[in-house]
Amino acid sequence: MSTIEIAIRSVQHYMYCPHRWGLMEIDQAWAENFFVTKANLMHNRVHDPEHHYYSRGKQVYTSVPVYNDLEAYNLYGVTDCLEAAENKQGVSIDQSVTKYQICIVEYKPTKPKNQEYREEDLMQVFAQKLCVDYVFGGDCDAALYYADIKKRVTLPLRENFALYDEKLRRLLQEMREYLENGTIPQIRKGQKCSGCSMKDLCMPSAGKIKSFRKAIEDTGKMEV
Repeated sequence: MSTIEIAIRSVQHYMYCPHRWGLMEIDQAWAENFFVTKANLMHNRVHDPEHHYYSRGKQVYTSVPVYNDLEAYNLYGVTDCLEAAENKQGVSIDQSVTKYQICIVEYKPTKPKNQEYREEDLMQVFAQKLCVDYVFGGDCDAALYYADIKKRVTLPLRENFALYDEKLRRLLQEMREYLENGTIPQIRKGQKCSGCSMKDLCMPSAGKIKSFRKAIEDTGKMEV
């Protein structure tokens, strides 16, 4: 049986709130608020597939599609930005004889309070790294860029590769089980919902929820 493809961005959504992720991925529900709109506007400026330029000695590529179709991952997505600095120990890009060290730069609108980065953002970028390394080869670097303070934070992905890899595989397995069963995860205890764009669509007292589409399919099978 083929493995369900997972979008890189959905890893971050699942870690932030599995219930919210289920509403989006399984029931195709969506709602926006100020925070989502702000993030979308920022990413619209960053994501330009024709935007390739040279800055501070680096080739910069935006909106780069990447993937990793190994069975353990089967991930796909688009990076905000890839920076390529000349490095004799690096990898080739576009069949060029010049070698480059690649660095992923993921843009976020605001820096979290009292911490360098959110765990779900780090894992999103780790999933990007697996795809970038798979497509281009090599061992890329990665950073988060916070637009509100105009600062980037380097992520320790290489130093903690085994730890993050184990965690990502577990997350992907959980996500695929929910997708295959058509079941929306329950709301976690202590989940912070005040700033969530989906809070008006959320049903925290409903317990274990089966997707609307799955319920219709099961009803049809019973009638037959």
